Amino acid sequence: MAVMGGAMLALPVAGLVAANSASAASSSTWDAVAQCESTGNWGISTGNGFSGGLQFTPSTWAAYGGTQYAASADQASKAQQISVAEKVLADQGPGAWPVCSVKAGLTAGGAPAQVDTTTTSTSTPAPAAKQSAPVQDTTPA
Repeated sequence: MAVMGGAMLALPVAGLVAANSASAASSSTWDAVAQCESTGNWGISTGNGFSGGLQFTPSTWAAYGGTQYAASADQASKAQQISVAEKVLADQGPGAWPVCSVKAGLTAGGAPAQVDTTTTSTSTPAPAAKQSAPVQDTTPA
C-alpha cells in the first residue's frame, strides 16, 4: 500500500521509462509485489480505497503523476503502474508496501525496470472459458 509523498523525475526515452537506478526494481520484482497485493490483477478495483496491481490510493496515484496515464491505477497499464511505483519507491522506499515488499524481495537500489508507458492494457488475463460437466448417458446397456 502506497501513501502520499513527493515525486521523482523519470527519464522518458522513446516511450520507455527507467526510474533512477538507485531506487528502481525489476519488472519481475514488481510482478511479485502485485501477486502479493492483488493476486497479480493489474486491473483490480474492489472498492476498498486501493486499486491497481500495486494497490495505490487515489491520493498516491495523483501525487506521483499517475493521473497523466489514467484517472485511477486500475485503469492504467501494468507498465504505467510500475512507472508510478518507481517514483513511490524512490521517495518512500520499500516500506510503501510494508508486507509485500518483504515477501517479494523489493529493495531500493535494484536494476531499473524498462517499461513502455505508452501501452494502455492492464495485462489482466482474460477469464477462462466456462466449462460444463460432460453429459452422461443414462440409457441402460
